Amino acid sequence: MEPVTLTTDRLLMRTVGPQDTDAVYEAVQDPDILRWTTIPSPYLHEHAHSFTHQLVSEGWSNGSMFTWGLFLPEGEDLVGMLGLTMRSMSDAEIGFWGTKEHRGNGYITEAVLAASRWAFVHVSIDRVEWRAEVGNLPSRAVATRTGFTLEGTLRSAIVHQGVRRDCWVGSLLPSDLGLPSTAPYLPAPTSPSHPAPEDHPAPED
Repeated sequence: MEPVTLTTDRLLMRTVGPQDTDAVYEAVQDPDILRWTTIPSPYLHEHAHSFTHQLVSEGWSNGSMFTWGLFLPEGEDLVGMLGLTMRSMSDAEIGFWGTKEHRGNGYITEAVLAASRWAFVHVSIDRVEWRAEVGNLPSRAVATRTGFTLEGTLRSAIVHQGVRRDCWVGSLLPSDLGLPSTAPYLPAPTSPSHPAPEDHPAPED
């Protein structure tokens, strides 16, 4: 697939390339980005070079990962990064970070909604999954504002700097944005019609 450019009310979302290497490198020196993402730490210029010269373009070309740099249209100042990584034919995991100087303006929220809507409409994705290490409250706030349903905590589900950690998990479905899904979805009833498992004591040995 060729890279796709998206726009929101305030953002230009485009692929990143060699011309963005320095901006990506400088942004990721922020300790908060290194603390809460699985980006290599320390983040070297060679990591940024590999990302902008190879990883992003390969992800678009083979359909495995769709990455956008988030820019202000006026001067194309980098305000963040967002990626959708395919987990199956119809499921993708979303990841994002915002640059320190542009946080608190709602830019990431705009981008998450735009990217998710594009994925539902144009890539036949039926579930966008969000994961964040337990304690990453800014990421959780974005997920909540954009309509993700928080589904719980997964033990030892992510690896960060060589350590397995617990993470929160949530999902956004096409129906959450008023869109149809590619496959029918039958949610579980909100009031179970069968007694809870604890109402059935296990047989004695």
